Amino acid sequence: MMANFSFNSKKIDFLVSVSKNAGRAIMDIYKTDFDIEIKDDNSPLTKADTASNEIIHQALKQMAPGIPILSEESSEISYSTRSKWNEYWLVDPLDGTKEFIDRNGEFTTNIALIRNGRPVFGIIHAPSKNETYWGSNEFGSYCLKEGSVYNAKKLSISKQKRDRYTILTSRSHPSRKLEILLEKINHDAIVRAGSSLKFCLLAEGKANLYLRLGPTSEWDIAAGDAILSYAGGSICDLEGNPILYNKNESLLNPNFLAINDKINQEKILGIINECLNDN
Repeated sequence: MMANFSFNSKKIDFLVSVSKNAGRAIMDIYKTDFDIEIKDDNSPLTKADTASNEIIHQALKQMAPGIPILSEESSEISYSTRSKWNEYWLVDPLDGTKEFIDRNGEFTTNIALIRNGRPVFGIIHAPSKNETYWGSNEFGSYCLKEGSVYNAKKLSISKQKRDRYTILTSRSHPSRKLEILLEKINHDAIVRAGSSLKFCLLAEGKANLYLRLGPTSEWDIAAGDAILSYAGGSICDLEGNPILYNKNESLLNPNFLAINDKINQEKILGIINECLNDN
């Protein structure tokens, strides 16, 4: 049986470089009058998605040739095959394609390593901001805004009970039902943000919770799950269970709550479920 892949500073530095290379390819296309295709699931696709996907795939195969790769742009792998994977890369080469098309800068590249149904590593790069975040079960979570990985800032969320929250919501997927629900939670602000950047904001302590009602795919959240979890937060379904990956034919996630102070998780889930049951 093949030993599990392990990380060190050199490998993380390599993945930061890969993410930045993919980001540069995305930005080169971002500056042009690019074409937009519509996939079978009605989601948009651009040359930036495919260019980033190719760069990431080639690099992961170079670094770890024995580990399979599941990506949004190459997801037609049967569950009978996937179910045999103990360890695999899960990639979203351009998360926030709608943000990319709208040119608001809130898009990312996402790479996660999944082991036994949970992410043990995740890296998110925001090309337009030149910011990179990663989280590892071995080393914790970090944010890099300039320089090498040795200049990265460790992320560690303070654990404190709260009465009011800064809440994140999706920029591209508004929901009246969600807005009504969020009004039941005492908050100072509701901030709209695109792509997996929401998990990075939570891991940095710049917001407190993100509730998602509606479909997302596993590659949308896996890297963010790692970064948030290894900074001290969590992502769970609305019953409080951790999100598990590659456990079904479907690659869709359940509705979930991402929160950066787990001490408040049970209270928030209680408010959410009471409100949902009333409706």
